[in-house]
Amino acid sequence: MYATTYHRPSSVDEAAALFSKGKEAKYLAGGHTLIPVMKQRLASPSDVIDLCKIKELIGIEVSVDAVTIKAATPHYDVATNAAAQKAIPALTYLVSLIGDPAVRYRGTIGGSLANNDPAADYPAAVLALGATVKTNKRSIAADDFFKGLFSTALADGEIITAVSFPVPAKAGYSKFPHPASRFALTGVFVAKTKSGDVRAAATGASSSGVMRLPAIEAALKANWSAAALSSIAISSSGLLSDLQGTADYRANLIKVMAQRAVTAAG
Repeated sequence: MYATTYHRPSSVDEAAALFSKGKEAKYLAGGHTLIPVMKQRLASPSDVIDLCKIKELIGIEVSVDAVTIKAATPHYDVATNAAAQKAIPALTYLVSLIGDPAVRYRGTIGGSLANNDPAADYPAAVLALGATVKTNKRSIAADDFFKGLFSTALADGEIITAVSFPVPAKAGYSKFPHPASRFALTGVFVAKTKSGDVRAAATGASSSGVMRLPAIEAALKANWSAAALSSIAISSSGLLSDLQGTADYRANLIKVMAQRAVTAAG
């Protein structure tokens, strides 16, 4: 067994200081990614820095204009928060679909976004709603945050502290889940802003991770209805092809999930 030092800091500043001192330190959020890869000997951090008990990273703030979720807030707390449900029901619905109860009780938005799994649910909402990812160093717009497969704009040692979601006029989410993992084979989040702009994002469909859907956005901006997407053709270029589905299959799923998301949004 390799040596690992476990830390439980009480503040973000303390966590960042511990990280800077470690030779190969890793932050621990919900632990659903780091712990399994440590068990498989795919990661051997010198220091594990647990962020889950830092009070300034836990909580949900809801205003007329935004829902702000602090980074270490468990998925369950988001899914069941009455104020967030009222402000952005599509967001809390998405969170209720993440994994299983064990995952929702331990998993966090900060951990999910920092890991940026290509089939995770949260990135679709962050990108489609035009959210802002706040860290201990800066604020990052959603369009600038996701950089590809398991890759983000986060610098080494940077800590996500909160994510702020603008309250839309309408929003909806629909996904076709993997029956075992409940990750999205394809999930689509659509949002109409209060100014009338439309954003749409798909997760699970591309090997490079979450992506915007320009053709769907344009069609919905002209006519916000599921019927408006009937004639849209989604290219399979760059889409994932594996045992669960071909690229063509996922291209069709994008269209179908988008139509369902629009119907759900109303």
